Amino acid sequence: MKNQRIFPGIILIGFGGYFFLQQTGITIFPQFLSWPTLLMIVGIAFLGQGYSAKEYEAILPGVILTGFGLHFHLAGHASFWPNNTSGMLILLISIGLFLRFLKTNSGLFQAVVFLLFSILLLFNDKIMGYFGVLQSSISFIWKFWPALIIVVGVYFLLKKKK
Repeated sequence: MKNQRIFPGIILIGFGGYFFLQQTGITIFPQFLSWPTLLMIVGIAFLGQGYSAKEYEAILPGVILTGFGLHFHLAGHASFWPNNTSGMLILLISIGLFLRFLKTNSGLFQAVVFLLFSILLLFNDKIMGYFGVLQSSISFIWKFWPALIIVVGVYFLLKKKK
């Protein structure tokens, strides 16, 4: 980290505010006095470091931590928010990769791949409903899709650079 003041500054302000509200018993937003808020504070610090200090590699962890904190606040409380944690994690990784791509022009392929996986995970029931007749053969394929991901990953690791 080149600019060492942004990340710790946001962390200290955020954690200080969080613990101050907890110590004093001020309950303006009592639902935010929980551990997902701490994830969001750290994520916002990474995003501040990524954008303000132009250290774009900090965008991905910032989006993941902020998004996961938001996810744990909203899951089960907001009817429009999905409860699928693994699908949300992969979606957050995709969003982080897209935002980093906008600044670095690298990582678009990975962002699209993660987006497709997140759509499959988040909308699995609806996707399977569309295929109705083909469901038996698709359910067999669906059972082994993690093996396909492993094979593709091994291919990328062993692929020779040109």
